[in-house]
Amino acid sequence: MHELKIAAIGGGTGLSTMLRGLKIHTNRITAIVSVADDGGSSGVLRSDMGMLPPGDIRNCIAALTGVDPIYDELLNYRFKSGTFDGHTVGNILLAAINDMSESFEEAVSILGRMVGIYGKVVPVTNANVTLSALLNDGTVINGESNIGHRTNTDIGIDRVFMTPNDAEPSETAINALHEADVIVLGPGSLYTSVIPNLLVNGITDAIRESKAKTVYVCNIMTQPGETDGYTASDHLAALEEHSFEGIADYIIVNDMPVPESVKQTYAAENAEQVRADMENIENRVGIMHGHLWLVKNGQVRHNFSRLARGIVALGDIR
Repeated sequence: MHELKIAAIGGGTGLSTMLRGLKIHTNRITAIVSVADDGGSSGVLRSDMGMLPPGDIRNCIAALTGVDPIYDELLNYRFKSGTFDGHTVGNILLAAINDMSESFEEAVSILGRMVGIYGKVVPVTNANVTLSALLNDGTVINGESNIGHRTNTDIGIDRVFMTPNDAEPSETAINALHEADVIVLGPGSLYTSVIPNLLVNGITDAIRESKAKTVYVCNIMTQPGETDGYTASDHLAALEEHSFEGIADYIIVNDMPVPESVKQTYAAENAEQVRADMENIENRVGIMHGHLWLVKNGQVRHNFSRLARGIVALGDIR
């Protein structure tokens, strides 16, 4: 049977969650990961060490480990006190390997080989980039970590942009997009994990030129400060506005209501379930829908097994 080549684009916990499911079906995976993060442990290491943020990369490497499950746990272990308080083992390891390497991309590759991952994980660019958001009232918010945590969350995002605006893409990422059978966008924070990858020079063009089926995995819940009140069609529209109309051949969207108790928890944080407004997307893109969520530690996550099976099924359509 043909083993699908999958290029998965994103960042944050959404991408790493999906990778756990995809590795069951294929080891020809290239995870293309945003490097716009400037908060938490990643932000500290970025500032102190002058390196690209390791957090999202580490998450993806941990998700794709195939030798021993202990590596997943170890890479994500977060120190709770002392000098390393707040840092994860994987972030510190990447910082050390980065010091010994020619580039951050090389460091990521070395760590991936050390822990025996399925496929590859690559930063979308080796450039030191800053993400900014232009709000609907003309205000500009600089820094990825500030976009979703600003005080004026009632004012929506008009668009996001990157500085420098001519950051060169990873050659490995471009090749993966050209050679893929399936390109997956998301899941993950729309404006701060998925779209930043599309702002890097050449990435959108590579997607346009690729013969791959492109699948957008829509988030299950809205994100305060980013996608307040957004429906599935709003997510798709924002994606297209930052790339090109028709970028997605298919959208995967959850249309099963989440439990009432979970809704209430999210409502307290000004978040709600994304409405699957099929009537606004059915003429624009192929739709795969169903019960795609699970609840883990009180948080809604994609059921990575079901999601992966859906992606592979779309990839097998001739």
